[in-house]
Amino acid sequence: MKDKKNIALVLSSGGAKGIAHIGAIEELQRQGYNITSVSGSSIGAVIGGLLAMGRLEDYTHWIKTLDRKSVWGLMDFSFTSNGLLKGERVFDRMKEFIPDIDIEEMTLPFTAVASDILNEKEIVFDKGSFYRAARASIAIPAMFTPVKYDGTFLVDGGILNPIPIEHVRRRDNDLLVVVNLYGEKQPKAELVDESQKEKEKHGEGGLFAAFSNLVATGDKKSLGYISLLTISSAAMIHKLAKMNIDRFKPDLVIDIPADSASTFDFHRSDELLKLGADATAKAIYAKTQEAG
Repeated sequence: MKDKKNIALVLSSGGAKGIAHIGAIEELQRQGYNITSVSGSSIGAVIGGLLAMGRLEDYTHWIKTLDRKSVWGLMDFSFTSNGLLKGERVFDRMKEFIPDIDIEEMTLPFTAVASDILNEKEIVFDKGSFYRAARASIAIPAMFTPVKYDGTFLVDGGILNPIPIEHVRRRDNDLLVVVNLYGEKQPKAELVDESQKEKEKHGEGGLFAAFSNLVATGDKKSLGYISLLTISSAAMIHKLAKMNIDRFKPDLVIDIPADSASTFDFHRSDELLKLGADATAKAIYAKTQEAG
């Protein structure tokens, strides 16, 4: 690994765990790796696109300012039957400090993946508006309203391709590196307990608590329609992710435990950035030891 520095990077879907993508990218760059292209699905598409346009640092500064209250403030409820959230407010906020650009104008080759739910096929964005591609790619079914597109509807890229390895524009001799947000689960009760203590400490309840319980993926006591759907789809997505990794055999896989964060845990940025950096350093060290 140490003599081959150019990498084609693939970033998986996975909700707020995607903040770990940033930590992984920063650690790769600290260790001298040069990212030549990137592809991503869902949150991986958001992070990958920001990297490709050179605005990832601006985004990172912003998410570090987010707490539970501000994350809640970015949720624009749709109150429709095809999704709880419109998913527009967060991108509108981002546009205030990161203007939209066309993908073909980015510094690095970039592709984002969304799922055409009616025709059961992937839609690959490699040109046109970044924000349009990102909004389509993050449209978790039932959570976010789908995006109308050429007579069909697009939903989360992770539904059909959570790790879009085949769509990264890898050059000859580039190492293939994957950041996989569906790594082996490593339950950490203290993180769950601490999160609950914080909620109790700040007296959070009402609608926010109800919504948090609704989308929680690990608490069987709070299984509602959305959380049950999330758990069910997660099992399918984890299987697809493993299949793609097994199929393409990347040079380096950086695994982030699947239970590291819930879908909307963007207020835990510092913790998740460190998780991504540490997992990357560990993966590179293991690969180096393996190579002898």
